[in-house]
Amino acid sequence: MEIITSIDDCRETIQRARREGRVGLVPTMGALHAGHFSLVSAARESCTQVMVTIFVNPSQFGPGEDFEAYPRRLQADAAACEKAGVAWIFSPDAGSMYSPDASTNVIVNRLSERLCGASRPGHFAGVATVVSKLFHIAPADAAFFGEKDFQQLQIIRRMVRDLNMPIDIIGCPIARHDDGLALSSRNSYLTPQQREAATCLSSSLFQAREEVGNGTCKRAEDITARVRTSIERAEGARIDYVELVDEQSLEPIVGEIAGRARLCVAVYFGSCRLIDNVAVDPTGSVG
Repeated sequence: MEIITSIDDCRETIQRARREGRVGLVPTMGALHAGHFSLVSAARESCTQVMVTIFVNPSQFGPGEDFEAYPRRLQADAAACEKAGVAWIFSPDAGSMYSPDASTNVIVNRLSERLCGASRPGHFAGVATVVSKLFHIAPADAAFFGEKDFQQLQIIRRMVRDLNMPIDIIGCPIARHDDGLALSSRNSYLTPQQREAATCLSSSLFQAREEVGNGTCKRAEDITARVRTSIERAEGARIDYVELVDEQSLEPIVGEIAGRARLCVAVYFGSCRLIDNVAVDPTGSVG
């Protein structure tokens, strides 16, 4: 496995590899865990070779967020990537990714303004911009993203569609611990007590999915209220949002739930902000 730091070398490597087969890209900020490697596994199943990008992107962190504290462990990540069959890691520095006078951003309107976008102004402009840059620097055939960051996934899909980018965007299921908590690099910030309390996210979402699927709860306002009540019982939980939204537009569902939708939550435990989501469907067709 090779660690590449040069933009030119990365682009040349991917272009050369694509002449020999399909190349998959897994963009990350490092601190890799089993969730990331589930994306690597999915990429390896459909691609000849896989590149993982590791870049803690400063433009997607707001004032007072955890950019400086965000875990960085390239050596350990590289060893795990090599074991997982990754061909290359692209790990540039911020100076090569952003010129001092950089003045261009990619903004996906409307999709970026709700949910996490309302709580973290500018975050998704940073995400869309860096992902667009990575797609140009590492022009792979397909890129793999987890559904845990569902809003991010939909924003990237819309960006690729609107800008006619020649890359397939593959969404992969959320990887979870045995107790249901979605895997996240930020889980390491939790105290043992917060870690135990945080399981309320998945348990409340799973219960809501069941209640919508079996017809127990038919209205969006009722299901979000039930989830909110369940989370509020957990010690130290501070809700940012609980919303049921259309999967494509991310606009809120009002009244009776007529078809498949996405139930999304963001909750603070101390200073650690966790997100999670599930698909819900009144026909019971999601599991």
